Amino acid sequence: MSQIHAHSGFPLNRRTFLVAGSLGICGQLTPTVSTASPVSRRSKPARSTILLWLSGGASHIDTWDMKPKAAADFRGEFQPISTSAPGIQLCEHLPKLAKQAHHLAIVRSLGHGDKGTGDHHAGYYYNLTGHAPDPTFKALLNDRKPEVEDWPFLGCVVGAKRPPHPYLPQPITLPQKPGAPQYTRPGQFAARLGVQYDPAYVLGQREKPLEFAAPALALEGPVTVERMTSRRSLLGSIEGAVRQFDQSTRSTGYSLQQDRAFSLLSSARARDAFDLSQEPEALRARYGASVNGTSLLLARRLVEAGVPFVSVFWMEDPKIDNLCKSGGGWDTHGNNFNCLKNNLLPEFDQGFAALLEDLSDRGLLDETLVMVNSEMGRNPRIGDVRSGGKSGAGRDHWNKCMSVLLAGGGIQGGQTYGSSDHIAAYPADLPVGPEDIARTLYHSMGIEDLRMTDRLGRPVDLMPDGEPIRALFA
Repeated sequence: MSQIHAHSGFPLNRRTFLVAGSLGICGQLTPTVSTASPVSRRSKPARSTILLWLSGGASHIDTWDMKPKAAADFRGEFQPISTSAPGIQLCEHLPKLAKQAHHLAIVRSLGHGDKGTGDHHAGYYYNLTGHAPDPTFKALLNDRKPEVEDWPFLGCVVGAKRPPHPYLPQPITLPQKPGAPQYTRPGQFAARLGVQYDPAYVLGQREKPLEFAAPALALEGPVTVERMTSRRSLLGSIEGAVRQFDQSTRSTGYSLQQDRAFSLLSSARARDAFDLSQEPEALRARYGASVNGTSLLLARRLVEAGVPFVSVFWMEDPKIDNLCKSGGGWDTHGNNFNCLKNNLLPEFDQGFAALLEDLSDRGLLDETLVMVNSEMGRNPRIGDVRSGGKSGAGRDHWNKCMSVLLAGGGIQGGQTYGSSDHIAAYPADLPVGPEDIARTLYHSMGIEDLRMTDRLGRPVDLMPDGEPIRALFA
C-alpha cells in the first residue's frame, strides 16, 4: 500500500491518514475570543467560501487582464471579447464566463513584490496563507516541505473560527491533495493551529468524474457501518497513526478526531452531501463531465449543506503534460496558447460559469464568497528557454503581477480593482499583496478578530498584516 507523509514529517499509511486525519477537522478546540471593540464589518457575513485554485500558475495576460495593444512578443494570440459587465473584457475562449461577468470583481494588481521566490511552493504558501515565505523557501524552493510552525491555510482559519458543523468537516478540499505523491505543497494545512483543524481531503478521479472517495464516508471491503460502529474496527489503525506523533497537543488532536471519525461514518446526512446522483442530469451536464467540473458542483452542494470552506484544487490531466510542459495543469511552460485554447480554458469556462449561475439561481451567491486564485501568473514575454524559447510558445513563471477573481460574499460584481502596466508585468495602481486578499476573504466571512491560541497554547495573531479591499464590497 502506498505511503504518504503528513506535514509533521512522519510516514503514514495513505488510507489511515485520510481516515484518521481527515475526519475530525471540524473545530474541536475553542478559539480565543476577543473582548475588544469589533472592527467594522459586513452587516451580513458570507456563510461559506469556495476557492478554485488553478494549480500551476494561470496566465493572467491571456485570460482576464489582456493587453491587445501590447507588442506581439507580449500580447499573444487571443482576442478580448465584451462581457455582461460594461467595460470589462475577457479572453475570447471564455464565452460562458463572459455571460456571468456581472458577478465578477477582478483584482488585476496583485503581486508578490520582492517577497516571493518564483517557484510553486512559495506561491502556494503566500497565496494560501497570506504570509510571505520565510527564508527556507528561498533556500529549498520546491524541496521545501510543510512544517508544523507554518502559518495556517485560510480555510483552516475560517473553519477554526466558525462553530462546528453538526455532521460535516469545516474545511473540505477536493478532488486531490496537491503535490502528491512526491511531496506536498506547503500552505494547505492548519500547521501551527494543530492537526485538528486540517482539511478533509475528498478524492476524485479524472476517469470517473462523478465518483468521489470521501474516506470519512466510505468503507473498504466487508466492513459495514454497523460492524464498524459496534467493533470500532478502525481504532487500531487510528491509534497506530497517533503513536507516530509525539504525545503533545498533536496526539491530543488526533484523539479528538477518533470520535468524530466514527460519528461521520455512521451519518446518512454526511453521505448524502457527497452524492452527486441526486443532482439532475441536465445540471450535471452544465458543469461538464470533467472531474474539475463535478468538483465545483460538489462544492455547491457542500456550501448548500453549510460547510464554511470548500477548496477545489484543479486536477491536472497527464495527457497534456508533454504537450504543455506543464505537469498537466496551468503551468504552461510550452505551447501555452494551444493548451489554453483546447484544454484548460474550455473546461474552466464551463465549470466555473455554471457554478456562478447555479449559486445565483439558488440565491446562494451573496452568502457564498467565490475566489479563483493560483500560485502565480505567467511571464508577459512569450517564450521559455526551457521549452525552446519563443518557438516553444510557452510562458515562464511570473509572480510580480497576477489577477484574482472574486464573486459573491458581498462583493460588488461587474468591476475591476487596480490595474497592471501596459504588458501586465507589474501593478500600475492600487497594488495589493496576498495578505490583502486574505484579509478581504476574512472580511467577507465576518472574521475580523484573528487572534487564537496555537497548538501549544500560545496566543498568536494569525494575520497582523494586510487590509481588506473594502472598495470591492457593495
